Amino acid sequence: MTEEQRLDATEQQKKRQLVRAVIASAVGTSVEWYDFFLYGFAASTIFAGLFFPTSDPTTGLLLALGTYFGGFAARPIGAAIFGHYGDRIGRKATLIITLLSMGIATALVGLVPTYDQIGIWGGILLTLLRLLQGISVGGEWGGSVLLATEWGKSRGGRRGFLGSWPQFGVPVGLVLGYLALQVFQPLDTYWGWRIPFLLSIVMAGIGLYIRLGILETPVFTKVLEENRVERVPVREVIRRNWREILLSALLRTGQQAPFYIFTVFILTYATKTLGFKAGDIYPYVIAAGVVSLFTVPFWGYLSDVVGRRRLYMIGAAAMVVWSFIYWPLLDTRVPSLVFLAIVLSAPIHDIQYGPQATFIAESFTGRLRYSGASLGYQLASVTAGGPAPLIAVWLYATYQSSFAIAVYMAICALISVVAAFAMKDRSQQDYAVEYDDVRPGPSG
Repeated sequence: MTEEQRLDATEQQKKRQLVRAVIASAVGTSVEWYDFFLYGFAASTIFAGLFFPTSDPTTGLLLALGTYFGGFAARPIGAAIFGHYGDRIGRKATLIITLLSMGIATALVGLVPTYDQIGIWGGILLTLLRLLQGISVGGEWGGSVLLATEWGKSRGGRRGFLGSWPQFGVPVGLVLGYLALQVFQPLDTYWGWRIPFLLSIVMAGIGLYIRLGILETPVFTKVLEENRVERVPVREVIRRNWREILLSALLRTGQQAPFYIFTVFILTYATKTLGFKAGDIYPYVIAAGVVSLFTVPFWGYLSDVVGRRRLYMIGAAAMVVWSFIYWPLLDTRVPSLVFLAIVLSAPIHDIQYGPQATFIAESFTGRLRYSGASLGYQLASVTAGGPAPLIAVWLYATYQSSFAIAVYMAICALISVVAAFAMKDRSQQDYAVEYDDVRPGPSG
C-alpha cells in the first residue's frame, strides 16, 4: 500500500468514526432526554395527585414540580463528577456510565408505589430517583457534544453543525416522551403512565450498544499522548476559566428558562388556566418538537457561516420580542392561535439552542473541555431551567396575569444577549491545540 493509499484509508476511517460518533451522540442524548422529559411531563399532569395529595391544587403542583427541580439541582453535581472522569479517563467510558445510570433510574420511577400505598415514602423515592436522573444528565451533555465535535475537523469545518446533533436529541426525547404518555397513559389507571418509564431501560440498551462501537476522540487521544491530563480537571478549570463558566451559564438563561415554560409549564397553564384538555395540548407540543428536528441542525449549520456569537445574540434578542407575543396568543384561547404560539416557539428558541453546544464547548481548551463545558452548561439548570416552571406558577398565582411571566422571560433573554456579547467567538480556532499553547484567534 502506497503512502497516498494509507492516508486515504485513514481519512475514510475518520469519516466513518465521525458519522458513528454523531449518531451515537444523537441517539444517546435522545434516550437521556426522553427519560428527563418524561418525568417533567408526568410531574406537571400526574404526580401531584398520586404522590403529593393535598387540599390545595397549587401546593400539590408546586411539590410535584419541586421534585422536578431537584433533578436540575443535581445536574451541576453530575457535571463535576463526570466532567472530572471525562477529562481523566476519556469521553467514551464516561458516556457509557451516564447512559446506564439514567436508564436504570428512569425505569425504577415506573415501579415507585403511590402515596396511597406507602405514604410520603413514595414522594421521597421519587425525589431520590429524580436526583440520580439529574446527576446522569449533568454528565451526559458535555460528553455527547465532545464526542461529536472532537471527531470533526480541528479548525473551521462544520463544528456548529456537528455540535447541533447532541442538541437534536432534545426534541427527539421531547416528542417520544409526549407520545409515550399519550399512548400508554389511557390504557390503565395504575400501569398506564408507568410503562413509558419502564421502556427506558430498553432504549438505554440500544444507546449503549451504539456507543460501545465508538473509538475515543482524537482530541482526548492527543491529550493522553502528550501527557497533558490534569490531575483534578474540575478544580483547574474553575481556577483558569471561571469567567467562561459563568458566562456559559448566563448565556443559557434566555434559552433554558423559556424552553421549560414552553414545554413543561404550558401543560399546566393550558389545562388549569385556559381550559384545554391535556390531550388537546400534547399534539401541539409534539408538533413543536417535530419542527425542532429540522431547525436545531439548521441553526447549528448557520453558525458555521455567520459565527456563533452573532447568531446567538440575534436569537436571544428575538426571544425578548417573542415573550410579549407568545402569551397574548395563548390567552386568546383560540385553538389555532394557541397552536401557532406553541409551534412558533420552537424555531425561535432554536436560534440559540442550535449553535449553543459548540459555542460553549469552544470556550474551553481540550484537556479541560469536558469539565468546563459541563459545569457552565449545567449551572444554568439551577438558576434558569429548573426554577422556571416554579417561578411561572408563582408569578401567575401572585399577579393573575401572564404578562408577569412574559417580563420574566424577556429579562432572561436580555441576560443572554449580554453574555453572548461578552463571550469570545472561537469558531475558527484550532479545536485540537491547547489554547494556552497558541495565541487565541480573533474574537469575531
